[in-house]
Amino acid sequence: MTLSFNSSFNQSIIGFKTTLLLIIMECSSYNNQVMQQCGVPAIENLFRSYPQLRVYEDDIRARYGMFEKTKMSIEREEGLERFTQGHKEFGVMMTEDGGVRCMEWIPNAKAVYLKGEFNNWNLIQYREIGFGKWELFIPPNRDGSCAIRHCSELKIVIETKDNQRIERISPWAKYVVQREGNQGFKWRFWNPPSSQRVQITHTRPNKPDRLRIYEAHIGIASDRCEVSTYRHFTSNILPRIRDQGYNSLLLMAVIEHSYYPSWGYQVTNYFATSSRYGTPEEFKELVQTAHGMGIYVMVDVMHGEASKNVLDGLNMFDGTEACFFEEGARGFNNEHDTRIFDYKKWETLRFLMSQLRFYVNEYHVDGFRFNGMSSMIFHDSSKHVQQSSFRGNQDSQYFGMQMKTDGLAYIMLMNDMLHNFYPNVITIAENVPGMPALCRPVSEGGLGFDYRLSKDAANVWAKLFSDTRDEDWNMHFIRQIIRENRVEEKRIMFTEHHEQNEVGRMTMSRKLIGDSSMSESQQLTPCLDRGLSLYKLTRLFTHAFAGQGFLNFIGNEFGHPDWVELPSPSNNDSYQLARRQFHLADNQQLRYKFLNRFDRAMNRTEERYGWLKSNQAVVTRAQESDKVFVFERAGLIFAFNFHPTKSYPDYRIPVERFGSYKIVLDTDDRYFGGHSRNQPNVEFHAKTGHYDNFPNSMMIYLPSRSALVLSLSNLAHGSRYGNSGNNVCNSYGSGQNDSTPGCSRNVRFDIERHSGSSRYDDACRFTSGTYGKDYNSGAYSQDFNRRSCSDGYSNQGHGYNIRQQYW
Repeated sequence: MTLSFNSSFNQSIIGFKTTLLLIIMECSSYNNQVMQQCGVPAIENLFRSYPQLRVYEDDIRARYGMFEKTKMSIEREEGLERFTQGHKEFGVMMTEDGGVRCMEWIPNAKAVYLKGEFNNWNLIQYREIGFGKWELFIPPNRDGSCAIRHCSELKIVIETKDNQRIERISPWAKYVVQREGNQGFKWRFWNPPSSQRVQITHTRPNKPDRLRIYEAHIGIASDRCEVSTYRHFTSNILPRIRDQGYNSLLLMAVIEHSYYPSWGYQVTNYFATSSRYGTPEEFKELVQTAHGMGIYVMVDVMHGEASKNVLDGLNMFDGTEACFFEEGARGFNNEHDTRIFDYKKWETLRFLMSQLRFYVNEYHVDGFRFNGMSSMIFHDSSKHVQQSSFRGNQDSQYFGMQMKTDGLAYIMLMNDMLHNFYPNVITIAENVPGMPALCRPVSEGGLGFDYRLSKDAANVWAKLFSDTRDEDWNMHFIRQIIRENRVEEKRIMFTEHHEQNEVGRMTMSRKLIGDSSMSESQQLTPCLDRGLSLYKLTRLFTHAFAGQGFLNFIGNEFGHPDWVELPSPSNNDSYQLARRQFHLADNQQLRYKFLNRFDRAMNRTEERYGWLKSNQAVVTRAQESDKVFVFERAGLIFAFNFHPTKSYPDYRIPVERFGSYKIVLDTDDRYFGGHSRNQPNVEFHAKTGHYDNFPNSMMIYLPSRSALVLSLSNLAHGSRYGNSGNNVCNSYGSGQNDSTPGCSRNVRFDIERHSGSSRYDDACRFTSGTYGKDYNSGAYSQDFNRRSCSDGYSNQGHGYNIRQQYW
């Protein structure tokens, strides 16, 4: 990075008023009556949506008042544009004339020096310019080249006010590499020649109106027992993400962290991408390639806590516990062994907001997920017990003396800044699923996030799988817990994410499938059939029912069997479980391919019909004894039969819109490892007449442990099936890994059936005939071919073939 030296910076620093910090500190007093009287422009909009929040009006006005005062102070003294681009003035970087500009904030320093390989480790002294800031300018070489060689090692030496001499890495360092034996990091000056810089060739994709997120960790994205790389991810994983139908990528552990098993939560170097996986330019290439595929790229950030590391982190940077952090007990999270930021400090605000702008400007990332939120909003996060937002009114835990008003104001300031400077940036909040107004606009007194990450669906399935027999599943329990009451705040749902895949926890795949053989050469056992069916059912239900986004953790798209255990002394630094075995999904002899196909089909179907961007689902039936759950969303009917043994050949469901309906997605399709008990070309016809408070009703065949997605025939996108037969080509996605005859890489939504046989055909007996049924005091008859499939288990399913019509 090159920049022009701006001498006016010194003047603006000298012009700082000590009253700025006093304003922030004064505003942080919870009982500040002035703050509680601050005007919030659109607060009535908030109260119209959440009238129960009016009792907390003083709290909302107080945090908005602190946000507004802080923003106005920044604008007055420096301007938010400049203030939030500290990476252009702090740290060590080359100027346009080949010189090197150095700037640091070290409030406890008596003297500051720079040394490195460039000058044989001799000390060059900074000069103090006021308010704890130190500056150094190194002229270029005689030939105009930069005085500090690219990738050479540097160190800052600080003489503290208590006469200690300490060595540190600049908080603004762009590249650090691990020392031998993983003993901390070495700081290297990152200034590659233009020939080695990645050129920006792809424009950013359009901002998605809903999110299908692929959550990934670069280091585990390989089949091999190793730390994977940016380049491997770019070449091998990005094409998978694209072909599976995900429009967004959420990368964990990209920001540099010293402790690999921390999943990137113990950040040491906020402006450095992790060198474990490669160079900054290789990360930039990953983002560029993703953009070329139309994929949004977001990264995890930690603005609540930081690593306690001293030699290579922010902790004790100037020799004191303070600097960027809270002092005393409030500056430590003993549970996580981390430090907690102090949002009352001017330079902490500059540092954190500049990190966000740096990643947007330099690497062209499109958004952020904010982890460690509890430490940002609570004075003592250890006393905060996360509770589901569905179990009564939990609003009171997010207001009152326990709340960190300065942290809330920072979140509002950060979101306001990002969305004003970059309207297409997406921000996601984690760990506070029940907090009201988390995703409401700052102008209403909300915190301004775009989405909240909701664990409610994951908690439901985990409880049902662990504590409840299949035949005892409660449909109303599923409905009440997954359907959140904050309907105007966008949620990202998931069945499991990285936390459910960590060591000590059992993945959903392992819970459902256990040690069953996934080889197609082995008989499909009842246990395996159950596991495959429920895996598809729960993912589809979570995807379609409640949220505006869906998140999948790397490998779960095909039911990866193992949890993730990153190498550490506790496992003898083993990488055996620190990898993703994609060959399982690619092997056409293994049943993992069925789950992978279904995941692709589910995403492609959502892409076509857009249920994630539509209004909330309308439940039309939640029948306890039948274990049937039916809802409508985006003009589609989603019919789930969770019953472990009962199939319903003539099941009547309420229907909002009259017409004929076709199947657009069937979890029981043989292409997804099911039994194809419904034929793909069947049409179901709605009948007028009120039923369960809906104007129409329809008879469908709903096999056990299966789900259908139905669309009006005139709205169905293309024909899913052609000629009858058994071998199904992938109509739902790209089919890039399929070896089925007749499949091509880019086939979408046009399933082609070829003649052939399946082992299930041996159990099928076809009968033909006609039968009459008095549906509404009037007889009707139907020609049909009925297939009775006995799969050797406790249930028998009935599928209709050739011609099926209900009148």
